Amino acid sequence: MPMSPSFAARFEPIARDVAEHFGTPFHIYDERGIEETCAAFNDAFAGTGYREFFAVKALPNPAVLAVVARYGFGFDASSPAELAAAAAAGATGADICFTSNNTPRDELVEALHVGALVTIDDEAVLRQLLALGPPPARLAFRLHPSAADGTVHAGLLGDTESAKFGIPADRLVPAVTTATAAGVEDIGLHLMRGSQLMHAEPFSRTLGTLLDLAVRLRDEAGVAVSSVNLGGGIGIPYRPGETPFDLKDFGATITAQLERWERHTGQRRPRLHLESGRAVTGPHGVLVTRVINRMHKARTMIGVDAGMSALMRPALYDAYHHVTVLDGQSRPTEVVDVVGSLCENNDKLAVQRELPRTDVGDLMIVHDTGAHGWSMGFTYNGRLRPQELLLHADGTVSRIRRAETVADQQATLRFPATVLSVRRNPSTVR
Repeated sequence: MPMSPSFAARFEPIARDVAEHFGTPFHIYDERGIEETCAAFNDAFAGTGYREFFAVKALPNPAVLAVVARYGFGFDASSPAELAAAAAAGATGADICFTSNNTPRDELVEALHVGALVTIDDEAVLRQLLALGPPPARLAFRLHPSAADGTVHAGLLGDTESAKFGIPADRLVPAVTTATAAGVEDIGLHLMRGSQLMHAEPFSRTLGTLLDLAVRLRDEAGVAVSSVNLGGGIGIPYRPGETPFDLKDFGATITAQLERWERHTGQRRPRLHLESGRAVTGPHGVLVTRVINRMHKARTMIGVDAGMSALMRPALYDAYHHVTVLDGQSRPTEVVDVVGSLCENNDKLAVQRELPRTDVGDLMIVHDTGAHGWSMGFTYNGRLRPQELLLHADGTVSRIRRAETVADQQATLRFPATVLSVRRNPSTVR
């Protein structure tokens, strides 16, 4: 949906100056808006022990990660690069959850080295970890979506048949028993039901599943679960008029559910973990791009200087992102496709969208790119990812990542020459 009135009031009057100074295209993030959302998360869960581990995959820029860290957030990382981004923002040890899947041995080593809470996604990963030597004191175990009573939101996670994530519930107790026998003392549980969820009910069902499994672990393995992680999945309203997720209701619902469970079971309630990304930064970023061509084919095509390399979601998911034309409110409208320059016909930021008529040089604003925008960019066709800017709370703007260059792309072509000469035993050659 359109950026918040506060964000618009602070950015739109200076947008032309920013574009002139830094050039286009660019993603720009609103520090004040991110801060307000972080504070809202903390307020919503003030009644229970909780910690938000911001999903680095959503916006892996240390300057933004440092903003959320000021509010006590940790980081959810799933690769060495994301561990490095979290470290650059000052995170260490318990500040990091390493929630990965199909995890290679060397990445486990790296996560253990920084002291992250490792989430085990499969028994094969557990075997790899235990083969490294004495295990860490803490581990978490991710449950396969089939644990979510068959009502998992398929989305990007797959359905209960095809999902690659997590350990099936009927194999949880043996996996945990193996870990505790090896010396793991602190066990957490993790289950993510879906993505872009717009109300609290699915999360409440997820929590219920995890709490039932916590009772089972206590009864069958003598293990007390110390934390339950609901993953990410909180959605944002991308289209105008959509109802935002009610964070306050979410916090009250989950807190009450934990309190009831504690009274009913007599067990101490586990600490609540979340791995939100989109909900924290998504609405607080926009992609600013300049019109470079007006083209007329079967449709009118508005060519801009950004495309799939800057924002992949419309092409990959047929996702809607609201588009506006800076200072275009009083202009007549036209129905257009907004297109980039890749040799792909789905390189479009908007399709058959009614927008104010634009001319070459106009600025377009693509909204809600503060999560899974820059981070999902790619370099096919040699189109490079754009710069990132931060609109500070004091009104200043700084560059927090420069645009990629051809030299960046070609850097991996420069390396010490290495040639493997394989000699075969002549008797084996036929």
